[in-house]
Formats: sequence, structure tokens, C-alpha cells
Amino acid sequence: MASSNILTLLAIFSLLNLCIASRTMPTSLVVDSQNQLLKYHKGSLLHGRISVNLIWYGKFTPSQRAIVSDFITSLSTSSPPQAQPSVAAWWKTTNKYYHLANSKKNPSLSLYLNKQILDESYSLGKSLTQKQLVQLASKGEQMNAINVVLTASDVAVDGFCQNRCGTHGAKSTIVKGKNQKFAYIWVGNSETQCPGYCAWPFHQPIYGPQSPPLVAPNNDVGLDGMVINLSGLLAGTATNPFGNGFYQGPADAPLEASTACPGVYAKGAYPGYAGDLLIDSTSGASYNAHGVSGRKYVLPAIYDPSTSKCSTLV
Repeated sequence: MASSNILTLLAIFSLLNLCIASRTMPTSLVVDSQNQLLKYHKGSLLHGRISVNLIWYGKFTPSQRAIVSDFITSLSTSSPPQAQPSVAAWWKTTNKYYHLANSKKNPSLSLYLNKQILDESYSLGKSLTQKQLVQLASKGEQMNAINVVLTASDVAVDGFCQNRCGTHGAKSTIVKGKNQKFAYIWVGNSETQCPGYCAWPFHQPIYGPQSPPLVAPNNDVGLDGMVINLSGLLAGTATNPFGNGFYQGPADAPLEASTACPGVYAKGAYPGYAGDLLIDSTSGASYNAHGVSGRKYVLPAIYDPSTSKCSTLV
């Protein structure tokens, strides 16, 4: 689809799949992106070997945690071989942004699963502010890291289910006397609070065209929905980590690599229809990407700056 068509779809799909990101801290780089839907704002991108640390807040079963940890492992091309189309192939689309920001300061990005921190006692209570989310994210690595806070289905977060399913941002910190910064992401489990908003297409949508929900590939509406939102936020974190990378619109509510293609998961997508996804012949579950350990996932389209189209695996 052309850029003008993408802009039309944005208005239609916005209620079906929304993630809002907040960021700070500029640096420098230059690229000519005048013809791109997502403009480059001369900031640095995450690069090199970056750890992904998972902070589990509230009650999650080991099998639920494995759905997300296997997804993170699947992002790397050095992970165990994956059937095609693969999670690693989906992630490769973000490399095209690094090619646009052609600089020795922005070599490619490599993610790996590092620590998993459990907070099953709800140390900050069951109603969290944005400030408390950042506090939780600070439990992970303090440099060369993306710290992901995942809140359980019984945890309320400011704005959750009202205008956002997750956020990403960055925080400054002092490590060994030097100013450092790490990226963070928060995603909530919407299974009981707003599955029609944050776990579509695995649940009937709250608004817009109604169609039967899809069968979740890991048989968990809440966690499969979390993977959709987490994957989109990871793409936004890689390409716009500090609020001055690739985005369009206001910096406090930007369109980014994934949110520029809301509601699109496969070819043929239209409002209320996720696209022509693959179907598992045994379970009847929908998917568009294979991961490690035999996993299957539904991942959102990423805007491809080389074609000015929403890129899907199927």
C-alpha cells in the first residue's frame, strides 16, 4: 500500500490497536528522509549487543512466562533454527532503518534474553503510576539494556485500557560515575480488563467492525495479546529509543515503525480483519511467525522505509 493509503488506514484502525510511547534524551545523526512516512529526527538508535530483561509484576505461571521469553529468544538469527516465516525474519525489517541512518554510530542491533525478575508479591500494590513503572524497570540492567515490565491481569495501570496497551521510553542513570541510559517497555495483560481493546484479534473488538475472534497461537488470549503489543513496542524502541529517531507526528504521541500499520498482521487486512493469517491444522490457531521451541506467534506489520509499505510475513 502507498503512504497515502497507510495514512487513511491509520484513522480507521486506531481504535483497534493503540500503543503510546514516551521518550527523552537526544543525540545526533543525519539522514535524508524527506520522502519517508516516518521522518528521521537525527537521534541515535539502539545498537550493538543489547540485553532484554523481563520484570514480571504479579502472578504469571511458568508457561505464561515461557511464551514471552521464547519470543525474545526468537528475535535473534543466532537462536535455534526457526521454520519460515520466522520471528527473526520479521525483526529484520528494523535493520532497514539502520541502513537509512547510515553512520558508524549506528551499527546493527542484536538482542538477547538476559535476566528475568519476579515480583509476585505486588511490592508496589495493584494500581501503578507511570513513575512506578519506571521504578520497576530500573530493577533491570542499567546500561545496554531494554528492561520490559509485564504487569499481571489483576494490576491496574494509569491509562491502561483507556488510551494505551503499553508504553516505551528511556531513563538516565549513573553507572560507575558516568551518565548512562537504558530503554524500558511496559505491557499489561488485558485478559480480564480489556481484551477487546488490547488483545484483538483474539477477542471481539470493543469498537468498529465485528468479526469472530481468532484462536490464540499459544492458547492464552492475554499473553498472546501481550506479545503483539510487546513486539510493536520493541520495534518502536529500536527505531525511536530516545524520542528523536524515526517517527511521524507529535513527539509525545508519535507514529512509529509498528504503530504506523495498526490492525495489519497479514496481506488482505482491512478494518476488523487482521489479514490472511496462517492456520495451524491441529489447533485451528492463527499465526504469522514461527519461533523457537515450536512456538507460533501473531506479530504486527512493520512499516518498511524501503518500500513505503506495511511489511508482513504472510
